[in-house]
Amino acid sequence: MSYQGKVVWVTGASSGIGEALANALLHSGAQVILSGRRVGELERVAAAAPDRALVLPFETTDYDALPQVVEQAWAWRGRIDVLINNAGVSQRSLALDTRLEVYRQLIEVDYLAPLALTQLVVPRMVERRTGHIAVISSVAGKVGTPLRSGYCGAKHAVVGYFDALRGEIEQAYGIRVSVILPGSVQTSVAVNALVGDGSSRGRSDANIENGMPVATAAKIILDGMAEGKREIPVAEGKELAALHLRTQDPERLFDMLAKEGARLATLREEGRSIDPSDIRSER
Repeated sequence: MSYQGKVVWVTGASSGIGEALANALLHSGAQVILSGRRVGELERVAAAAPDRALVLPFETTDYDALPQVVEQAWAWRGRIDVLINNAGVSQRSLALDTRLEVYRQLIEVDYLAPLALTQLVVPRMVERRTGHIAVISSVAGKVGTPLRSGYCGAKHAVVGYFDALRGEIEQAYGIRVSVILPGSVQTSVAVNALVGDGSSRGRSDANIENGMPVATAAKIILDGMAEGKREIPVAEGKELAALHLRTQDPERLFDMLAKEGARLATLREEGRSIDPSDIRSER
């Protein structure tokens, strides 16, 4: 599949993976709908090809507003060929120290928001018997990693919903569904991650700083989608190995994660600073 002339909607397009996807799509000749909350940043991204970009800001969890947002997006070019659900938020806190409200927020932003948007777009694609839905899950959507219990839960749910959706609409209506599993990518995801009380962490991780360049991640994602891949790992090193272990030798993976959890628990009991380990599963 070529993206030339395709109408592609990218959420979370103002920074990180979303911005990199939008830049690559605009460069490839696509017509791109850019969504997020920061209008100024969306306009900056759109400036690369203003005649082929629509800035459409919205809050992903404002479910009452979503039908009108979808109407605006669809009306721009009379269709949406590809929807990439990318917006999300991560976590950096042990389950013992995390409030229920934080879990609710992670579920809302990372799971219910892409589900709600997809539920409104898919019926229109079904009418046309064509389309492509993609969602950014995470390696954490397959591997339950310490310090990310809520994030992992939400991203696991994303994998389940979109895998099931694919089963319902792929052969029946010709609509592709791609689940994307990034590991550590050089974005602000750790800076914006929620801690146990619901505040933002405010600083990055060594894992993220040393992660995959965001342009490389975007290329892997778009190439995989163009090839029609149903699941697209965007990981390397220990993260990619963890994905393989989850299916090939889960007991070994569980032992590794338990050892890491014990290390973090010791730090907690000693009142020392807790940071992510070198067992990485992020986006």
